[in-house]
Amino acid sequence: MSTATGPATDATRTTPPSSATTDAPVPGEVTGGPARRRTLGWPVRFAILCTVWGFSFLFIKVGTEGFAPLQFTLGRLACGALVLLAILAIKRERLPRSPRIWGHLAVAALILNVAPFTLFSYAETTIPSTLAGICNATSPLWGMVLSLVALSEDRPTRRRVAGLGVGFLGVLTVLGAWQGFAGTDLAGTAMALGASLCYAIGWIYVRRTLADAEHSPLAMTGTQLLLATLQLAVVTPLFTSMPTSFPLASVLSAFALGALGTGFAFVLQYRLVAEIGPTTAQMVTYFVPVIATAAGVTLLDERLSWNTPVGALIILAGAALTQSKPRRKA
Repeated sequence: MSTATGPATDATRTTPPSSATTDAPVPGEVTGGPARRRTLGWPVRFAILCTVWGFSFLFIKVGTEGFAPLQFTLGRLACGALVLLAILAIKRERLPRSPRIWGHLAVAALILNVAPFTLFSYAETTIPSTLAGICNATSPLWGMVLSLVALSEDRPTRRRVAGLGVGFLGVLTVLGAWQGFAGTDLAGTAMALGASLCYAIGWIYVRRTLADAEHSPLAMTGTQLLLATLQLAVVTPLFTSMPTSFPLASVLSAFALGALGTGFAFVLQYRLVAEIGPTTAQMVTYFVPVIATAAGVTLLDERLSWNTPVGALIILAGAALTQSKPRRKA
């Protein structure tokens, strides 16, 4: 899932939670009388969320080794939808009934789920999972550029323009522009960057069309994932044939990425946003590429040249600048 105050920034995201604030009661929390002890403190749950999303790119790499990208994406969407629909059933929450909301959610499903998930799957057939994770971190940069055009409340500032410049420099550093992009698959990298752009476009669409929807984020996201699954279920048989085998590692990757990275992680982050506020919760964005890089190098034996981590740090610095706000004068 995603943070409540910016564009979605990793391969597992769907729609934003509602504009929860730090004073909003958290499910299971007592707002009066003796406080009920939580099983896990928010820093631990924050770390779990970072880890789950950070490993998303490793799961994609393993999954696409056994299945076609479209097939793997369909599997992860189906697993994510089943998890959220099961939670909705347990909570006895209903799906939206308005045809208008279903129509907008169908478009959001295409932009925020089907397109980016598929692009990342295709990208990782030719580029390392570490590079895909770093490309994913450019989503706040895309979001800032698009928001200046599509959202009237956003205005360019020196800080944001500087952040864009820094972020672009980081992308060039990751790709090794000074050596003519040697050793980099430009098509795969372009697809990964395109996936991040989809998240930014999808967020703006959701903010323009569904900001007034009177349904819980869980119901909205469950519906969106259901629609995304149906969309890809129609498309996948047209471009792929039935798999001849079902490698265990790839099957488990699809399940883990869908059930954990989409279903479980959404619920976890929604509670974090409600408990500690969206600003702190969205800091997960800056840990995901670090964990994705560590997982790819350690578990997949992917090579890591000096410009990759350096460029990633520059990208994250640029993204932080575009999201930061100047201090108000006293």
